[in-house]
Amino acid sequence: MSAAIEQSFLPSARYLVNHDIMHCTAEGVVGNHLYSGRALGLSEPWDMIQLHPDLQPLWPEIIDHYKRIGLSHSKDVIWNTDVKHLGMHIGYHPSVFFFGPHECKYWGDSEWLETVEYINSKNNFMALAEELGVDVPKTLCFDNIEAIGPDTIREIVYPCYLKAAISVSGVGIYRCEDEFEFREALTKFDEDVPVQVQEEVKTEIFLNMQYKVEGDQLIRLAASEQILDGFVHQGNRVPASHEPWETIEPMAIWLKDHGMKGIFALDVAVVQTEQGLRFPAIECNPRFNGASYPTLIAQKLNIPVWSAITISTGFRTLAEIDFSDIEFNKKTGQGVIIVNWGTILEGKLVILLAGSPTYQQALAVEIATRL
Repeated sequence: MSAAIEQSFLPSARYLVNHDIMHCTAEGVVGNHLYSGRALGLSEPWDMIQLHPDLQPLWPEIIDHYKRIGLSHSKDVIWNTDVKHLGMHIGYHPSVFFFGPHECKYWGDSEWLETVEYINSKNNFMALAEELGVDVPKTLCFDNIEAIGPDTIREIVYPCYLKAAISVSGVGIYRCEDEFEFREALTKFDEDVPVQVQEEVKTEIFLNMQYKVEGDQLIRLAASEQILDGFVHQGNRVPASHEPWETIEPMAIWLKDHGMKGIFALDVAVVQTEQGLRFPAIECNPRFNGASYPTLIAQKLNIPVWSAITISTGFRTLAEIDFSDIEFNKKTGQGVIIVNWGTILEGKLVILLAGSPTYQQALAVEIATRL
């Protein structure tokens, strides 16, 4: 029997939800200070939630939307995202996007922090995968770009990817078609930055496989297929065409045993070979990720088939958008749910489309005409 279980029957704890991403996101992400709002849908009425003050004018419209679709959430709001609140509220556990040094300063739990920082390095991920026997793409790891000598460059099989060992949202990842592009990509890195050179995985199917640690239990949260623009994450769809939990479970168990808390995910490729399917693991996200928010909302509302996509709009307030006739209906199990709502201030939303793939396509077309 697997060490991971499919779902949890533990009583729900109370959480202080702070999913601000400003301490751990790539520079240049549009409206990144507004992302704390996407955690509202996964919160519960007994939780507290911290939201950026710029989101306050949007509050009436989003809670009306969630009330109409039957999505429970916290209404106990702290209108700032200062992490010092993590240690100020007795009886509340932290729910954070990423447990880094800032969060640990106020909550403690150095073991959790050490595990996050270890596996957040793609180079450490590869070393652990080799130790545990987890299938990964062929990868060369280097402490810095100076360690990549001329002989190594000549032996590389192109195309390949040159990656920063620590990167967010696809930043610091370069696809290199040949040696010229590889040498050009090397110039993008500071001399002391750890990097890796990875073979190109020939597939169009990548999975996001999420786990959750609750108490001492490791829970298989969800497997979804990634919707990508190149190698930048744009969305997810459920159900996934494959759910190869057994291939990555040794690493998930290791993370839980070494102090990982909350939600984390592994990215896995689906590769057809002459010997059959391979499921090489690409990296671990030791945190909530873009798929986590629609996943948890879908599970709360018992939605088995859905996709979540990022869309752009010329509108800048939720009051300008009318989804009332196409928003999610519990009776039909179909419709639109706004997940990342605060980013409307920058002309961007993340929308969950519930229903059959055909219905999702129709919804996407309809939404495009309204935005």
